[in-house]
Formats: sequence, structure tokens, C-alpha cells
Amino acid sequence: MSLSRRQLLATPAALAASTSQRPVRLGGPILLKSDDSHELASEHRRLGYAAAYCPSADVKDVARCKAIVDPFQAENVIIAEVGAWKNMLDPDTAKRKESIDYVTTRLALAEVVGARCCADIAGSFNPTVWYGPHKDNFSKAYFDATVENCRKVIDAVKPARTKFTLEILGWCTPETADRYLQLIQAIQRPGFAAHIDVCNAVNSPEKFYNNAAVTNELFTKLGRWIVSCHAKDLAWTPEMNVHFVEVIPGCGELDYKPYLNCLTSIDAPLMLEHLRSANEYLEAATYVRRVAGQIGVTFL
Repeated sequence: MSLSRRQLLATPAALAASTSQRPVRLGGPILLKSDDSHELASEHRRLGYAAAYCPSADVKDVARCKAIVDPFQAENVIIAEVGAWKNMLDPDTAKRKESIDYVTTRLALAEVVGARCCADIAGSFNPTVWYGPHKDNFSKAYFDATVENCRKVIDAVKPARTKFTLEILGWCTPETADRYLQLIQAIQRPGFAAHIDVCNAVNSPEKFYNNAAVTNELFTKLGRWIVSCHAKDLAWTPEMNVHFVEVIPGCGELDYKPYLNCLTSIDAPLMLEHLRSANEYLEAATYVRRVAGQIGVTFL
């Protein structure tokens, strides 16, 4: 679908209202202990999921990769993400190379199984916590190294079916929509796209209470590049300094109405994550579906 300049500049909510709304694909982890892809795909559908995190696989195992693809396609469950989750900016040179090599294999796996994306974070200069804060995580050196790393991974795989993405974090690049746009423009690779986690973009009290505006800005500026999204919630634990904690969707302050509305204007799954039990995932999915029903958003 081609969009006019006016549509591209419109807010996601207005865009969704003025075009045919897409059904949203909801997904999340499943706790079924099985290596059988038919069983795994069926379990996703039993739970009402139309998107999945990639089951365990090695890109070199061609038979295993094919065994994943066919059953999930048959159930109309897309593979939303292949997780990489390594520190591509580790201060230790050997560990950094090892991480980049691993991330490259994960992007290759995403390409083989036709996942929407391979997701990682840009990394951190923190020497002890791979995703931790560091004073130089917003520096020019960090930005330039991230551009180089992303190009290196993408150029090694040359993906045609999938995208490489960086998850937003509040304490390192890309932390805002504008910073993500800067990365997209600097990396200059069609194999690079955007991954959205609204909760991760909330790093101040103002954004916490105005998270609907954060959501709309992310989708307005990045919508054409967004390929997958995470579903969480945030609560504020009262202390003598700011302390946000992840909670089950519906137990915090994240406004899911604009989030779901924005998703109807693009083709990207919404993936639940970081919960502890099947009951918590059921509670989360039930809440998201209930909010969707209130605003007329449907699911595949």
C-alpha cells in the first residue's frame, strides 16, 4: 500500500482511522517442553498467538530449520524474532568479536526461517553487565561503533527476508525515535529496521506519565521501519529516586490503546515477554485483548 505525504506525516492513530485497519498478531513465549515444531506451532494457536519467538535452532542444521518453517506456516504463525542478545560493544576485544560473530549467525538463522527480524541491543561499554549503563553509551564513539557493527553483521548475511534490529533502551543508543532515525540514516542498509519497546523508551517521570505521546512519536517517526514490538508494562516504585519496574500488562501505567491503534497501521507483531509463568502470560494476553476489544482492534 503506497501512502501519500499527508498520510506519512499523520499520527498513527489518524492513519489507522483513515485506512483499513490491520488485525494485530499477538505472540509470546510458550512453556511447552517440546522440540516438535508441530506441537510448538499448535500450542501457539491454542494460546491464541499468531506470532512466535524462534524455537531453538542452529542455522547449520538445515533439517531443523525447515522443520520449524513448515509447521508454523501451516498454522499461520509467523516467526517474529530471533534473539541475539549479546554485547557488540564489549570493552574486551575478544569478547566483542565473539559477540559479533554470534549475532551474525543469529541474523543468518532469522534469514533462513523467514523471521521478521533478528533482535539485539547495540551493546554497552559496561565491563561487567552486558546491557548495563555506562557514561560513554551516548558518545560519538558509541554511535560510530554501533553503525560499524550493524553494517558488518548485515553485510556478512545480506538478508533478503529478514531485518536486523536494535532494541530501544533508556540508557544507551537508540533511546529515542530521533536517535533511531539517526542510526537508520547512518547505517544505510535496507537490511536494518526498527524494533519497538515502548516501556524501554520510558526513562523519565515525564515520559512515564505521558507514555501515549512516546508511543505516538515512535510510530509516527519510525512506523515504516518497524518490524516487531514488545509488550510489557511499567510501574513506579516509590523511593528517594526514580525506580520503574516491569510488571504484567495491565498492572502498570502503559496506555495500550494508542499502542494497539498504532499497530493496526503497520504490519508488525506484538510480543509478550519477561513474565514468570503461564498464568502471568495468560493474564497479560487477556488484558491486551480486553483493551483491544474496547477500541475495535482485532487479532489474527
